[in-house]
Amino acid sequence: MFTGNITKRSTHYRTRVTQSMAIQLSTLLSQTEENGNLPEAKKILGSAAALKVCPTPSSFLGHAKIVGIIGGASVISTLIFLEKLVWWSTKNGGESVPFIVCSDPDISRKLQLHSSAHSGKDGTHLKDRTIIENLRRKISFLELSGARCIVMPCHVSHVWHDEVSIGCSVSFLNVGDSVAREIREAKHKPLEAGSKVRIGVLALERILMAGFYQEKLQNQGFEVVLPDRPTMEHIIIPAVEALNQKDIEGARNLLRIAVQLLLVRAVNVVILASDEFHGLLPHNDPLLKKCIDPMDALARSTILWARTNENKA
Repeated sequence: MFTGNITKRSTHYRTRVTQSMAIQLSTLLSQTEENGNLPEAKKILGSAAALKVCPTPSSFLGHAKIVGIIGGASVISTLIFLEKLVWWSTKNGGESVPFIVCSDPDISRKLQLHSSAHSGKDGTHLKDRTIIENLRRKISFLELSGARCIVMPCHVSHVWHDEVSIGCSVSFLNVGDSVAREIREAKHKPLEAGSKVRIGVLALERILMAGFYQEKLQNQGFEVVLPDRPTMEHIIIPAVEALNQKDIEGARNLLRIAVQLLLVRAVNVVILASDEFHGLLPHNDPLLKKCIDPMDALARSTILWARTNENKA
């Protein structure tokens, strides 16, 4: 567990963490360069000068806007989320959102088992009581540590969001709500006459079966378009397998095909609802303009929550 609060004095530093450092949770990030861009690579650098590591969580008690962050299957993804949170909350010269992060290697390993390209086809992952109980313990720990809002920057963890949020005494943001709200506020127009606005969702089996993105979007009146079975079997799963074999170019080309297949079905935007897809397309790829990273929306929702509660006791 670590806690942090980036101050104005650190806004001119860009810090990074090597993957080995991130896995050991030995350092954290400070701030991205003030060029408007978040880093593309899956590395975030840490700086002791920019982060106050607090051995006693009780030192944060009394603050009204502390965010509790539950790490997911990937420590790197958690750190990337933190960089988004810090960058967007400090880019205008303010202070970052105060946060407490709980990252447990045990839950990470369990979630990684559900992150394989072939997991979840029988739905058994939805019944994993061990993961649900573990996540509930994390929530209780963060609540006792002073968190007034909980977020899980992990697509897989959100499979159990409804179950683990039962009994939670503080705000518990849902990435599906965050994405649906931002898409609604974008005021897209249907691309085909007489149809609804269509939103594509690209994810692995476990996320699509859980259906939380579909539910949140449909509740807002959108039509959700998912990849068909041939696309899943011959494009999405091979893309993840190529990535696991470090064939970045092969995975990238397959992801481009998957996005284009949804776009030809008249979707307005495509939600890339998988950690595997993060940073896979180059930042200057035109297809990215048609894609949404849900964790961007979750980070912005977190900052909105913090600013709304800024003056509350």
